[in-house]
Amino acid sequence: MLTGKQKRFLRAKAHHLQPIFQVGKGGVSENMIKQIDDALEARELLKISILQNCEEDRETVAEEIVRGTHSELVQIIGRIIVLYKESRENKQIELPAKG
Repeated sequence: MLTGKQKRFLRAKAHHLQPIFQVGKGGVSENMIKQIDDALEARELLKISILQNCEEDRETVAEEIVRGTHSELVQIIGRIIVLYKESRENKQIELPAKG
């Protein structure tokens, strides 16, 4: 679980990122979860955009992706979800200490 300080740190880091996945009419699929999980392993922090034609609400989409990838939800802002997952092989982001 991320602390408020860690989330603020990650939000600042994610600010300049472009979304690399889009959730559309089909919603979240197994294949999409796998691709997002692979991207999280490589990048640790990423944005996902929810298209206008997505039938599920953004909280549901975020919850499905977080559960499927075992990642942390940093924030949902507008139609953008920001996710973080510490990489096992390729650690790049050093989070501020808890507490």
